[in-house]
Amino acid sequence: MRGQDVNRLARQLERAAPLAEMLGQHMRCMQCYANRRYSDSYAALEKSANAFLQEFRNWESAWAMEALHSVAYELRTIAEMADREMAASGKIPDKLKGAGSFLMKVFGALAGKGPKRVGALFVTCQLFKIYFKLGTVHLCRSVIRSIETARVFDFEEFPVRDRVTYMYYTGRLEVFNDQFKQADEKLMYSLVHCDPLKRNNIRMVLKYLIPVKLSLGIMPSKSLLEEYNLLEYKEVIQSLLTGDIRLLRQALQTNEDQFLRSGVYLVLEKLELQCYRRLLRKIYNIQKQKDPGRAHQVKLDSVMKALKWLNIEMDADEVECVMAILIYRNYVKGYFSHKSKVVVLSKQDPFPSLTTRVNPT
Repeated sequence: MRGQDVNRLARQLERAAPLAEMLGQHMRCMQCYANRRYSDSYAALEKSANAFLQEFRNWESAWAMEALHSVAYELRTIAEMADREMAASGKIPDKLKGAGSFLMKVFGALAGKGPKRVGALFVTCQLFKIYFKLGTVHLCRSVIRSIETARVFDFEEFPVRDRVTYMYYTGRLEVFNDQFKQADEKLMYSLVHCDPLKRNNIRMVLKYLIPVKLSLGIMPSKSLLEEYNLLEYKEVIQSLLTGDIRLLRQALQTNEDQFLRSGVYLVLEKLELQCYRRLLRKIYNIQKQKDPGRAHQVKLDSVMKALKWLNIEMDADEVECVMAILIYRNYVKGYFSHKSKVVVLSKQDPFPSLTTRVNPT
């Protein structure tokens, strides 16, 4: 459609408000989009969406839900394009932030009782995408509270697509907060309910689920890594199985950019304690074969020799500190004798399961 035709139809529609505002601005949005003027396209779409939302609030049924979801999706995606356009021209991007504010109004129109509430989770997921993109993930909390505490919501009544996306983002939030058991539950829900044909989506979930599983002491198979092209975790897993701290550090350094972009670098960095735990366990097993009666007494000197063999240079105070942290964080049961420089392990289950380990508060 030519530009003059769009303008002519828009002027005609202005006589039939409020439908005119809705359709007229939407036509301007499409015209600007076709001409790659994304900031102008977003501005027109926001006006159209606002007019649509005003009418939507007056309708008792949810017959226009698909249209509302399309508006929410397009508002977010065009806002992202507009922000890139503004940044390229030296302006401060603000359209995505504006889209977030508008979608909160949409969420408010859906969050009450009635048939419209089933559309709330889709809008929530669009908000999550905006907040993660802007780095304002703390804003997710208020929306999550509305979904998880409001009695009008039955989570299983939402569409599967929206439940999968919701659990993916809330699982990622739990990862950022080091709540790995909760993250495991949510990401596993997302994985189990994900369409098996959507391999890219499965891979996205696994990118966060694998670090969570590793933090809980569960190692994914090599075939899984190969199937979904997640080989960056291969050496990380190998280091945990062998207690090779040097290998873990090398793996983190090699894939640093990738892990940082995913937001899992700090999670993987904390796995170093598991490497120390594995190393201590290997020393314990060797001593158990030689002298079962005294296997629970591991000399600090033995740990330092093992670290030196791995080319890890640490003095006695540093190693003692690591042993104390392992005990404090319940990676091992026992105590450290500072006087005799010995880690005295519990004779009953000295290396408790990481899945049941309780973090100190």
